[in-house]
Amino acid sequence: MAEVPKDLPKMEYRHLGNSGLLVSVISLGGWLTYGGHVEDEKTFACMKAAYDAGVNFFDTAEGYAGGQSEIVMGKAIKHFGWKQRDLVISTKGKTFYWGTSEWSASEISEAWRIADKLGLVGPVVEQPQYNLLARDRVEKEYRWLYAEHGLGLTVFSPLKQGILTGKYNDVEAPPPGSRLKEGDGKMAFVTQMAKTWGDETWKKNLAVVAKLKPIAEELNVTLAQLALAWALKNPNVSSLITGASRPEQVFENVRAVEVVHRLTPEILERIEKAAETAPDAEPLRY
Repeated sequence: MAEVPKDLPKMEYRHLGNSGLLVSVISLGGWLTYGGHVEDEKTFACMKAAYDAGVNFFDTAEGYAGGQSEIVMGKAIKHFGWKQRDLVISTKGKTFYWGTSEWSASEISEAWRIADKLGLVGPVVEQPQYNLLARDRVEKEYRWLYAEHGLGLTVFSPLKQGILTGKYNDVEAPPPGSRLKEGDGKMAFVTQMAKTWGDETWKKNLAVVAKLKPIAEELNVTLAQLALAWALKNPNVSSLITGASRPEQVFENVRAVEVVHRLTPEILERIEKAAETAPDAEPLRY
């Protein structure tokens, strides 16, 4: 198993909405990887690396990889002898606290209204996509839910399916070894991304990444770390769900925790000018 680098920053934790649960700001998810194309041994290694780095929040579901994601992640927890009371497991089905994923603001509000009427617990968390290239729902549509309902966010795709890592830097063809190059028939969104490769949206997104690169280089961080840190500057975000197929990727993602504190107002303004993706309403960011 991989050793945790001595200079890895200390994990930070935030409340999951108004539930009282404390979750690591970087979490590990098994949607596209565990139980699928990543071998069980590598899954164990990634989960051990995450746990040793302070990650206590793991995201899975019975529907991921036909149920295999949940099975192999459960095996890892048992193998290492971790106590369930020390972990926060986000799954789908019967849970203690519950939340939503990609619901509209009106649907979430209605769920709260019904829960209040029946004396039940309303949703404490929403799981939306949120990144520098997809911001409207989190920063605009949900803006009044945070204070009114104490809604927390566990964000998926904080790197926009890898676009914000900088690995897709050639509009001619996806890089070898990438999901878009190799394909994955089980994931409809991967197929759709491959079909749209090189279109105007791709070119626009890659242009944003190109403008972000000098900022990352100036800070001596990776593009992925910059993108993750930017998302964590939003105080309404409880945790970023990241994926990894190697322990080294886990550690790289965790390093974003330290980068958050280096994003000064001046740096954030430069990021905004580079991305030009802010919604047409005053963002609830700073």
